[in-house]
Amino acid sequence: MTHPKVGIGVIIHRDDGKILVGKRKGSHAPYYSIPGGHLELGETFEQTAIREVKEETGLTISNPQVIAITNNLRTYREEGQHFVSVVLVAPHGGDTPVNCEPDKCEGWQWVDPTRLPQPHFDASEQSIACYLSGNHYLSQSER
Repeated sequence: MTHPKVGIGVIIHRDDGKILVGKRKGSHAPYYSIPGGHLELGETFEQTAIREVKEETGLTISNPQVIAITNNLRTYREEGQHFVSVVLVAPHGGDTPVNCEPDKCEGWQWVDPTRLPQPHFDASEQSIACYLSGNHYLSQSER
């Protein structure tokens, strides 16, 4: 890896305030994380968010909004992969997600964002911290 890549993370929230997280398998295992993936050439952030959520959870979201960016240095130190992530948020009625990629995820669950299951993936943890604080970016010293 000679330069950072762009990741997309999606915070899907229900009316009761819970958000969707899954436990990863394979890449980024054994961490819990919000849905997301890689920005593909020619895609908008919103298109990537909608595609990744559908591919991973079977849920359909609409009108996701960019709320934050994260610089995922803990993942770089642990895995040698440096990603900068664009974080989007989207409301959802709270349908039961489907584990559409069982080779990549153990399953999805709705959780209280102030009590995240552990261990939690760096980009996801930073994304949720931004979401909860209303900040678009948190420096290393603010976390």
